[in-house]
Amino acid sequence: MQFFSGSSTSDVSPSPAAPPGTATGLAGNNANMLYIFNRSGVCLLYREWHRPLRTLDANQDQKLMFGLLFSLRSFTAKMDPISADKGSLGVPLLPGQGCSFYSFRTNTYKLSFMESPSGVKLILITNPKTSDHRESLKHIYNLYVEYVVKNPLYVPGTPIRSELFNTNLDQYVKTLI
Repeated sequence: MQFFSGSSTSDVSPSPAAPPGTATGLAGNNANMLYIFNRSGVCLLYREWHRPLRTLDANQDQKLMFGLLFSLRSFTAKMDPISADKGSLGVPLLPGQGCSFYSFRTNTYKLSFMESPSGVKLILITNPKTSDHRESLKHIYNLYVEYVVKNPLYVPGTPIRSELFNTNLDQYVKTLI
């Protein structure tokens, strides 16, 4: 199974800058970054609203994020105290298989994760003091379905270039607490 196949990663750069007024300096906006990966590990969207320090290029950053999620999902399935079938550490899990992983928090950020039944993975990086973002990720996924998947011009597996999606995403992210 190849995880970083598909479109060339040079096509996946940060989306256009968020419009003025969406920086985290404004009240109500705690979102820093959003990643959307397809089931093969191809980054379909990387959107940032507030990231004061860049340490990696976009391609490395996306590979590390997908690798982290792959490892965490595998690890949580292996450590699941309820399931007798542990599988092999490092073997890809199907959506809904294994123990569920939703988020983790550090002193500088909170990572929230959702995987759709079709294998689309959404990762939202926010302020560490924010609450649970499962409903927020479901809403973002619904925006993705409405403005990207239902768009007849969108080719599955290619980077998301929908201005309508980006506009609605920015408006929604401004409301996150």
